[in-house]
Amino acid sequence: MLALPVAAESVRIALWHEALSRAGPGVLLRDLQRADPDLLALASHVRTADPDILVLTKIDFDARGLAARAFGDLIEEGRFTHIMPLRSNEGVRSGIDLNGDGWSGDPDDAHGYGWFPGQGALAVLSRYPINVHEAQTFNDMLWKDLPGTHILPSDIGHDVQRLSSGGHWVVPVSVGTGQLTLLVGHSGPPVFDGPEDRNGRRNLDELALWSRIIVQEKHQDLVFAANTNLDPRAGDGYRQAMAKFLSSGVFQDPLSDTPTAMWDDPGPMRVSYLLPSANLSVADARLWPLIPDTTHHLITLDIDLPSPGEP
Repeated sequence: MLALPVAAESVRIALWHEALSRAGPGVLLRDLQRADPDLLALASHVRTADPDILVLTKIDFDARGLAARAFGDLIEEGRFTHIMPLRSNEGVRSGIDLNGDGWSGDPDDAHGYGWFPGQGALAVLSRYPINVHEAQTFNDMLWKDLPGTHILPSDIGHDVQRLSSGGHWVVPVSVGTGQLTLLVGHSGPPVFDGPEDRNGRRNLDELALWSRIIVQEKHQDLVFAANTNLDPRAGDGYRQAMAKFLSSGVFQDPLSDTPTAMWDDPGPMRVSYLLPSANLSVADARLWPLIPDTTHHLITLDIDLPSPGEP
C-alpha cells in the first residue's frame, strides 16, 4: 500500500499592540470579569483571526497572569492553555526626578512611562507549551551598560536608567517536534522630548539591544514579535537603523512597507513587526482590518512546521 505523506503542521502567531491597559492596578481584571463591551469587541476580533499563539504588547501585568488568562477566556474559554505574563519597566519607579520637574513621582520618572508598576506590559497566550523556565528578560540592563550606548554623561539618570522601557523578552515555545523562540518587546517612542533627543537615542539603543540578543539566539527558529515604535521610512527617530535591522538577512519581511498603526497625526506608520527568521517556511502573513476605536492592526503570521521525520 502506498503511504500518503504526512501533512505539515501550521502554527498561526498573532501580535497586537492595541491598548488593554487601564488606569490602576487590578482595573483591567475587573473589567474583564465584567465582560466590558470594549474588551469583548477586542476579544471577538482575536477570535476571528484564530491564532494559536497570541502576543500582546500593551496589557497590564500581574504575576499570576490573571488578566492575561481572563482575556484569553474572553476570546474562547480553554483555547489558550499556556499563559505567560511578561513584566515591563513601565511604571517601575527610578527613584529620581527624570523629567526635572522637582519631584520623582511622575509617570515619566519611571523606567518606562507608566502610572503604576505593571501598566502596559506584555503577555504570551498559547495553545502550545511555553518553556517558562528557559525564558529570558533583559529588562534590568542599565542603558549605560549597552556596548556603544548613546546615553550621555549629562543625561539625567545616567547611573540608574534602565535601557528597556516596555520590555525585552526571549520566550521559547514548544511547537510540533521543535521550538520557536519568540522575541517579544515594546520600545519607547522616539518623540516627546526636545533637541537633546533623549527619547530618540534611547529608542535607537533599544533596537540595538535586540540586535545583540539576536546574535545570541542566531541558531534558533526565531519570530520577532515586537513594537519598536520606529518606522524605517516615516516619522521621527533613527529610521535608517530600523531599515538596516529589516535588511540584515536574519528575518523575512512578508509585510514589507505595510503600515501597522493608523494615526491621523503623524499618519499611517509601521511600528509593530512580526518577522520570521529566514529559515522558517511562511505560509501566510496579513494585517487584519481595524475595528472601531482601534489604531493598531492585529497582525498574523502562519508558519509551516516540518513534518515528522523532516530535517
